[in-house]
Amino acid sequence: MKLPDLDYCAPASLEEVVALLSANADAKIISGGQSLMPVLAFRLNAPSVLVDLGRLQGLDRIEIGADHVRLGARVRWIDIERHPALRTAQPLLVAMIDHVAHTQVRNRGTVGGSLAHADPASEMPGFARLVDAVIEVFGESGPRELSAEDFFLGPLETVLEPTDVLTGVRLPAWPAGRRWGFQEVARRRGDFAMAGVAVCFDDGTDGAVHDMRAVAIGAGSTPVRLSGVEAFLEGRVLTAELAEAAGATAGQEVSPMVEDAGEADYRRALVMTLTARTLKQAAGLEQE
Repeated sequence: MKLPDLDYCAPASLEEVVALLSANADAKIISGGQSLMPVLAFRLNAPSVLVDLGRLQGLDRIEIGADHVRLGARVRWIDIERHPALRTAQPLLVAMIDHVAHTQVRNRGTVGGSLAHADPASEMPGFARLVDAVIEVFGESGPRELSAEDFFLGPLETVLEPTDVLTGVRLPAWPAGRRWGFQEVARRRGDFAMAGVAVCFDDGTDGAVHDMRAVAIGAGSTPVRLSGVEAFLEGRVLTAELAEAAGATAGQEVSPMVEDAGEADYRRALVMTLTARTLKQAAGLEQE
């Protein structure tokens, strides 16, 4: 299908981007275009102006520091996959990105596009919630920072203002020895997740779980932090039995957004099973 008639702009500075967004209320930002282009092709949105971020310097950088990793908004999934240091600096991120769509999409899709699009079944928003990422934004009042906890409001809805540009995301440094697990279920490899669960935690000297974190995707209007699971396991020695019990807890924390009650129950059951499996994966427990 052909795209609607529109103007195309490729500004060279963030200030120019904001000015264009301010002057054109229905303008849309394009980066990788993997979510936006199908929307335009099917006439689900018809902006008067496309504002391309491709000429902006620095938005495609990956920076690894002592206390954080920063991903520019135009970092592509393929850039994350191919960056050798990220496999150590952010191993769970790399594992989750491997599940994003297909190779062609990962060659174009970007970190900033995924966060701004805010699909609750997407991996990057889930990871951002899991690690309490800081999302960097540039708007009419200049740069500011937003917590991932406050960023996502609902399906395809964020706190971004119409004149805001998402410029990057900052991830806390990954502690040495941190354990992690991720699994998702999709109808076909590369399809949107029907449900997925990511977990991570640190081992204490007592062998118990510390800083327990768990998140579910595809099981609510936004990525769901499984706070009940976190509280249930914090400070306990993880066993297969506890993992199964935590899965039951996870099922009570999600509300899949589907009209069919049977599918909602199925997705909830998936979260329960995936929670148990990812916990066993993280702890190195034998899978049944």
